[in-house]
Amino acid sequence: MRFAIGDTDFLLDGEPHRVLSGAIHYFRVHPDLWADRIRKAKLMGLNTIETYVAWNAHAPSPGVFDLTGGLDLGRFLDLVAAEGMHAIVRPGPYICAEWTNGGLPYWLFADGTVGVRRDEPGFLAAVSSYLHALAPVLVPRQIDNGGPIVLVQVENEYGAYGSDPVYLSKLEQMHRAIGLTVPFTSVDQPMGTMLEDGSLPSLHKTGSFGSRSVARLERLRQAQPTGPLMCSEFWDGWFDSWGEHHHTTPAAASATDLDDLLAAGGSVNIYMFHGGTNFGFTNGANDKGVYRPIATSYDYDAPLDEAGRPTPKFHAFRAVIERYAPVPPLPASMEPGGSGRLASDAADGADREARVVPATDLAVRLDRVASLRSLLPTLTTWSAHDEPPTFDALGAASGFVLYRAEVDLPSGGVLTVGTEVRDRAIVSVDGVVVGVLEREHHDRAIVLPPVTGTLELLVEDQGRVDYGIRIGEPKGLIGGVAVDGVPLSRWTASPLALDPIAPSALEALSAVEPADGEVLAGPTFATGSFDLDAVDDRYLSLDGFRKGVAWVNGFCLGRYWSRGPQQTLAIPGPVLRSGRNDLVVLELHASASRTAHLLLEPALGHTEA
Repeated sequence: MRFAIGDTDFLLDGEPHRVLSGAIHYFRVHPDLWADRIRKAKLMGLNTIETYVAWNAHAPSPGVFDLTGGLDLGRFLDLVAAEGMHAIVRPGPYICAEWTNGGLPYWLFADGTVGVRRDEPGFLAAVSSYLHALAPVLVPRQIDNGGPIVLVQVENEYGAYGSDPVYLSKLEQMHRAIGLTVPFTSVDQPMGTMLEDGSLPSLHKTGSFGSRSVARLERLRQAQPTGPLMCSEFWDGWFDSWGEHHHTTPAAASATDLDDLLAAGGSVNIYMFHGGTNFGFTNGANDKGVYRPIATSYDYDAPLDEAGRPTPKFHAFRAVIERYAPVPPLPASMEPGGSGRLASDAADGADREARVVPATDLAVRLDRVASLRSLLPTLTTWSAHDEPPTFDALGAASGFVLYRAEVDLPSGGVLTVGTEVRDRAIVSVDGVVVGVLEREHHDRAIVLPPVTGTLELLVEDQGRVDYGIRIGEPKGLIGGVAVDGVPLSRWTASPLALDPIAPSALEALSAVEPADGEVLAGPTFATGSFDLDAVDDRYLSLDGFRKGVAWVNGFCLGRYWSRGPQQTLAIPGPVLRSGRNDLVVLELHASASRTAHLLLEPALGHTEA
């Protein structure tokens, strides 16, 4: 088959074709759930699945390129093909996506001369290697090779960042050099000169917007007089940041904008069809003068919620789509009020109602407690430094680094970080917490009490900036540390082995004797077990806890924070087991409770309304 760009339409084997796509990021969804989410996209009436490729997820360190498990992009695309659907792939190299560092590997910028998103030899050489690593996955899965891929996007909203046609041309050439033959696109907001700045004549321009569809398409047509109109990111919701409200968009309003877009003859990629979750330490951040880390949930108020169940937006969008294209019959379980679950019969592929899990919430007592300090031997690999090293210098992409220095301050003093704390530091002296320094508050100084002993700063990377000029910045105690203006030297530092959590730490924690009491004084680990007869997606509630990280059966669910908006963490069903399950929590501050709850429904927080 052939897919091409005609004078007015996309052409599939020479015939006009409308792209009805939905975004599912394979790296935000448990791999055992990919097929379910893809099938549900087809049931809504979509014919295409779009995904970014997160370079830094595949390449956590130099010389490594992981295409296994939840990063098996080839398997994801094969599942798309198995549903008879097409695929749009957006390999970046920059993707934004509210993903840490916008998808760019942190180690790329260890050499300060490497440029970000520009015509710079070091950056382009790394991009070339990345694309060549993707070639065995993408090239044979193009539509002209019998696969599902019909479009590939070059860069991502570059017009909001720069306007260098030489850089874009070199990227385009690199994509072609690995054997990609399908049409190439660009995407930008139809505002100002972004469409022109972010593209080339050889790239098909598409727009990104979520409202005022007619006006946006008119601006797109002005920038590109011929070819099919397409919104490559039809924003049907929005992401959440810690400390803000949960963003929602009324289903009826979004459906009206979608209807306007399709009535104008446009093609669409719904961003997101299913948002998923920023598991582990993968969330990004924004910094336009104030640092704002992205929340763990990437629900996005999408047609499918975090657990893959249809929302009112699913049904509203399906009703619009069926006015323009045929849609498959909807199983009873996917109708309003249904369970939202599908199961595929191995014999005939027919949909049937999945086993219904008993509709009960579950309390989990965390009866084994151990301080972070007591488990440090199982989590750390120490090294000595004259000044506090960055996360990057220690080979830490994210998470936590513990810094230590011996001090003699009989009268105390004022500790100052030279340039910036990136991003949050819990300051302790001889194991006693004396305060917190937070980047978003521009904190750089704290008063220390009299002490002759060990100064510790537990620094958390809360998410690398994914948009704007601060992409690629290092993390840690930037600019050194001084007390009363005198620089502190002779530091030791270590990343904490938390994603995945070190097996030896889990063994040590499980060996702790159960203890009575309710209060937790952090930083501390707490663990407990619970039994399930049947497994399905659940939500972890840590009401009473303040801030930290949670794991179920060794799988890192991500960060929790009482400031919200989200008050629950999604637990994918495949992470759970029939029988015994283990929950581990690292509480950084304190909790008046040692009881967690597994809920059937999420609590994503208050909305703007």
